[in-house]
Amino acid sequence: MRFDSLSFGSIRIDGVTYEGDIVIDRGAIRKRKKRPSKQCRDAYGHTPVSVAEKIPSRCKQLVIGTGTGALPVMKEVKREVTRRKIKLLILPTAEAIKVLRKASDETNAILHLTC
Repeated sequence: MRFDSLSFGSIRIDGVTYEGDIVIDRGAIRKRKKRPSKQCRDAYGHTPVSVAEKIPSRCKQLVIGTGTGALPVMKEVKREVTRRKIKLLILPTAEAIKVLRKASDETNAILHLTC
């Protein structure tokens, strides 16, 4: 997977531009569906990553890009990922992309692009 560029609200991967948060699941890219996590927004001041979302957990490593650090990841997500024996990296999105450039095919990701 080739990460060409990152800017506020968009990312270009393999020549295709994606706008808004994305999920990379076993090489497939889809839009992140935040709706299941919106109920937790008031507690965090931002829509967090929660276990109510479809977390891409069929992997050995999960990278969560938090934008500039604003995206909260709920404790339940961290516990579930640990329970499944998946290595979890939570980094600002620019740093997450550096990791993904070197990562194996057994790495999935959630990338926050809007703050």
